[in-house]
Amino acid sequence: MNPSSDPSSMDTTRNISGLIGLIIITFITVSGVFFYRLRQQLIRLQKAMTVPGDGSWIPEPIPERDSGMNEVDQLGASFNQMIRKLRDSHQRELEEESLRKQLIANLSHDLRTPLTALRGHASRLQREPLSQEGVASLTAIDHTITHISELMDDLLSYTLLTSGKYPYHPEPTDMVQFLRTSVASWYPAFENAGFHIDADLPFDATFSWEIDPQWMTRVLGNLFQNVLRHAVEGRFIGIAVDTLQERFIIQDHGPGMDALSANRGAGMGLKISKHMLSEMRLQIHFSSDAEGTTVWIGKN
Repeated sequence: MNPSSDPSSMDTTRNISGLIGLIIITFITVSGVFFYRLRQQLIRLQKAMTVPGDGSWIPEPIPERDSGMNEVDQLGASFNQMIRKLRDSHQRELEEESLRKQLIANLSHDLRTPLTALRGHASRLQREPLSQEGVASLTAIDHTITHISELMDDLLSYTLLTSGKYPYHPEPTDMVQFLRTSVASWYPAFENAGFHIDADLPFDATFSWEIDPQWMTRVLGNLFQNVLRHAVEGRFIGIAVDTLQERFIIQDHGPGMDALSANRGAGMGLKISKHMLSEMRLQIHFSSDAEGTTVWIGKN
């Protein structure tokens, strides 16, 4: 008799095969669920670690489980802890920056009173009989007070600009006419300083920019003031307009931007000009050497 033909033996074999198949199916199903959940956790963690597109640079934390945490959950908890520390640090930085700007604004206002008093005393001394040395000292004092006042104004303006509190009112502006008016207002200052003024401002062509006239007046004032202070040896300023490329150029024959100068400040005026031009969607470029400096202002 063939043992394999025994019905009971065949049933046992089928039961074992069915059990093994069930175990395999169960294993595949459980493994599939496990890896699916693991993949979902990794995808959620990956999305959380991506820098948001709303302008903020700190991602949002991910949900955490109270119990039954696996290795991926522990990694997510560590990620959330890092996010909380970053947010606390960023908040402290914002608060310190706000306090710093407020302190600068308060100091700029508070220092005006003693400077005004110093100028008053200097003005009174100028009416007194003084030696040549005394007159020279008073002139130097007055020049220093003016320089400090300008630095304070620049510092306050830069603080207001970077905190978004400086009034900004853009409007379409004829730039050739605007530049012509600005040059005319500065013409006496350059003429008194002995500058040769070469102005190439066309009457038959122009272009328009969306700018804040007060901001652009401040920008041009800073640039012209720099020429008067640092390029007085060259006694030359050139102002030209390129209507085709919509830009204007300011040149001088000074010693260059890298040259040392007794009047050289902290560069706040230039920083203010760059910030204002950037807000008005304009760019400024410099070319400077020992023969002079050229400045271009045009569209981005």
